[in-house]
Amino acid sequence: MTHPDPTLFGHDPWWLILGKALAVFVFLLLTVLAAILIERKVLGRMQNRYGPNRVGPFGLLQSLADGVKLALKEGLMPAGVDKPLYLLAPVIAVIPAFMAFAVIPMGGEVSVFGHRTALQLTDLPVAVLYILAVTSIGVYGIVLAGWASGSTYPLLGGLRSSAQVISYEVAMALSFVAVFLYAGTMSTSGIVAAQDRTWFVFLLLPSFLVYVTSMVGETNRAPFDLPEAEGELVGGFHTEYSSLKFAMFMLAEYVNMTTVSALATTMFLGGWHAPWPFNMIEGASSGWWPLLWFTAKVWAFLFFYMWLRATLPRMRYDQFMALGWKLLIPVSLGWIMVVAVTHSLRAQGYQGWSTGLITLAVLVAAVLVLALWRTLRRRTIRPTPAQSTGAYPVPPLPAVSKETADA
Repeated sequence: MTHPDPTLFGHDPWWLILGKALAVFVFLLLTVLAAILIERKVLGRMQNRYGPNRVGPFGLLQSLADGVKLALKEGLMPAGVDKPLYLLAPVIAVIPAFMAFAVIPMGGEVSVFGHRTALQLTDLPVAVLYILAVTSIGVYGIVLAGWASGSTYPLLGGLRSSAQVISYEVAMALSFVAVFLYAGTMSTSGIVAAQDRTWFVFLLLPSFLVYVTSMVGETNRAPFDLPEAEGELVGGFHTEYSSLKFAMFMLAEYVNMTTVSALATTMFLGGWHAPWPFNMIEGASSGWWPLLWFTAKVWAFLFFYMWLRATLPRMRYDQFMALGWKLLIPVSLGWIMVVAVTHSLRAQGYQGWSTGLITLAVLVAAVLVLALWRTLRRRTIRPTPAQSTGAYPVPPLPAVSKETADA
């Protein structure tokens, strides 16, 4: 298999760079269109009903029809909005979602019109930090959408999102530290090359589970879709948005889902390397074949998103925040210490510690899964003194005059 030479990046001709950027953009747009349709069909089947089946053969044109409908709808703007920020918020949400995909490796070296190039737009020595920085900017679009709408419920949805991203961004970043220790680099192409023989999902299973949990919270998807909680906040931060502005928020959500799925593939599932048993076939991880393996792994994560949405109810906000601060972050910190010690011993010649690390990873992962399951099953709220005595707390009532009470 051919790993891209780091010296290739930055030396492609301008037309090749432009072509790869356009290809990434089209890939993300087509993935979003397909994901929306497939999600509706999958949810329908899982909930014992039909999904879209009217527009086009087998409903295949439903996503296109929805896009045309949103484009042609009247764009309403409430009277009390902060107009510049109101219009800027969807743009801030959607642009970082596309920018993060620039450093994702989708394959090894290929030949395009006689030029050797990597199936990756560019790479950086700190590419993973670039992804974390860019994706964290997207939350400003959500917060500004809630603030600029001039309405209470969108504001609450935006504030929820800021607290949510801060909590789960920390756990997500900590889950990468063990990967950096084993790969010896923060370059995405270097991390994929380090998984040539063994994927990090086997060596660093707790980090993988923490990341998978964090990426669902990061993208505001069920059961962690608290910023958009329709049951409590009408429609969340985009309540006052319609037409193309609403479509941009939906586009940002699905592109972010694709980006974090691609990042999970890169960090833990060997990137574009062929899975077993295809990796035993000569040439399965060379040429254009890696693009197929990469896309299949990304779609596996997207299906996982859909499965969660069809299966789990939305968590309470106190459960959700406790999960991040009281479980994911402490487990990540403890696991980083274990990985650092084991990696240091391995570097000194104690090769048998790799087996011990895998065994310990399985044990820690089992404990983490059990804790996640208990958190999702918990439905009770800690009783207050008023509740423990059998009375229900009530807000202070306004003063009522004796004459009004008698009447």
